[in-house]
Amino acid sequence: MMKTVLTSAFTLMAFPALAAGGPFFSLNNTDFVVAIAFVLFLALLTYLKVPGKLAGMLDSRADGIRAELDEARSLREEAQSILADYERKQQEVQTQADKIVATAKEEAKAAATKAKEDLKSSIARRMQAAEDQIASAQASAVKEVRDSAVNVAIQAANDVIAKGMTAKDAGGLIDAAIKDVGEKLH
Repeated sequence: MMKTVLTSAFTLMAFPALAAGGPFFSLNNTDFVVAIAFVLFLALLTYLKVPGKLAGMLDSRADGIRAELDEARSLREEAQSILADYERKQQEVQTQADKIVATAKEEAKAAATKAKEDLKSSIARRMQAAEDQIASAQASAVKEVRDSAVNVAIQAANDVIAKGMTAKDAGGLIDAAIKDVGEKLH
């Protein structure tokens, strides 16, 4: 009620009271009529409780805004919590990925080392097999040369016997056959 009285008093003070000619408190004075209409308008607004309704609307709007702010605050806190969880999970996943990469590198190094050892072993086996083949081929060649020398010696002996050579001639032929065999071996 006090607000209404003060509002009305200040409103009346704001009008230029002596702007129109003649006495102010006359119905012929337009300023007075406007002032009375304004006061009646304010009284009607007060009677209909418009200021209370406006205050109530503003209060309800303020309450709505406050509720929205509280909801926004709770959503922000929830979002921060979710972000923290996400960052923690991301860190865990990164740690696991680092462990997997480290394990894969170690396994790759171990596999490479084993492959090198297997390759060295395979090369050593192949070298041994090649050396064995070479030795076998060399032994076979020596045997063939000896067999050939024996055949040549037998042939020479047959020729000596067949031609009736002297022993001196036969010894020369044997020496020549031995010399041929020696050349074939080297």
